[in-house]
Amino acid sequence: MGPGVAYSGSLRTSGARFRRHLTNRTFSISHRLHASNQIYTSVRRPDDLHTYQLLSSSSRTPLITLWTASWCATCHVVAPLIRSVIESGVGEAEGGVGYCQVETDAPDIMKDALGTQYMITSIPTLLSFDAGEAQVQAKITDARDMADRGFLEEWIRNEARRHGGRGGGGGSGLGIFGGLFGSWK
Repeated sequence: MGPGVAYSGSLRTSGARFRRHLTNRTFSISHRLHASNQIYTSVRRPDDLHTYQLLSSSSRTPLITLWTASWCATCHVVAPLIRSVIESGVGEAEGGVGYCQVETDAPDIMKDALGTQYMITSIPTLLSFDAGEAQVQAKITDARDMADRGFLEEWIRNEARRHGGRGGGGGSGLGIFGGLFGSWK
């Protein structure tokens, strides 16, 4: 029996006949659409960020990170707005997102220069991770954009749509290897 197949059957001892009835049931291994957004606790150690990246990757949802600092007044304004947008369910219809704040001035984060690894050059910064990879081309560093609820909603929806486009053969129109070997023209 494979996964998703339930067995209900009987064994006849006379004539060595084996009779079985299979009931096909499909079970989803990963949630693709209408997933709930996940909000994680603040990151104060690199291991926490790595754990959230793994959770996000295994659930096929992007991880949205807000890079903040305790001294940053703008961060204290935009962080509650971003959290409320995500808590309101924006992005769930597109597959959901994970969210956490990364406290760049936490001792362990500073010691490991985590911000430098992900090209964080200003605070606050919104950065999305998909399949554990930083999506630096889509990062947001302009605080005016972060304070605009409409802009945030659209950006989160776009990031939530990323979940289905990774891997070979997945709807990108780039062939069986998903563009791994360039164009086949």
